[in-house]
Amino acid sequence: MLHSKNKIFYKDDDLSLLRTFKKVKYINGEKNNFKITYKHDLEMLKNYINKKIRMGIGFDVHRLVPNRKLYLGGLKIKSKLGTLGHSDGDPILHAITDAILGACGLGDIGQKFSDKNIKFKNIRSTILLKDVVKQSRSIGYFINNLDINVIAQYPKIKKFKSKMILNISKLCKISKDKINIKGKTTEKLGVIGKEKAIASEVIVSMIKYG
Repeated sequence: MLHSKNKIFYKDDDLSLLRTFKKVKYINGEKNNFKITYKHDLEMLKNYINKKIRMGIGFDVHRLVPNRKLYLGGLKIKSKLGTLGHSDGDPILHAITDAILGACGLGDIGQKFSDKNIKFKNIRSTILLKDVVKQSRSIGYFINNLDINVIAQYPKIKKFKSKMILNISKLCKISKDKINIKGKTTEKLGVIGKEKAIASEVIVSMIKYG
């Protein structure tokens, strides 16, 4: 419509034309907002993503003990047993955090948040994950998707999965459909099978922009 009312040919974009009619308001954009103007930009986007995608793997395991709270995926779960750890002992968020650090080449969770440091005593794992997500985004890495295994004989996580996914999506700043959680048991084998521990393993894919 603006073009039809204007007699001057603008070869740049609509923003150049818009300046002749009214003031332009600028808003902050996202680094991962890839601009698509022409058809060949779609092919460039495919090539760009293929070259910039990184993978990371994370694993964590915690003992189950009395008189401790149980946090899984950032949720407080009502349970007779809780996880033993320097922090709140959330194996899912710890595994996600380690996977992100691995994909970005930023070391591991023990280096970032040492259990020798008193300031991390009983700290919520949500705080640690938020910090790592912020760090990764500051160097241009954005989470594409998460595949999560929760390995536990107890408790059963089926009824908590939806809330976990919602919580993790907020912490990681990605949509819920980019997160998959699978509950696994060890068929009553080993310390996990004897309900003495919970483990989690995570694979993350991340895209680097810029």
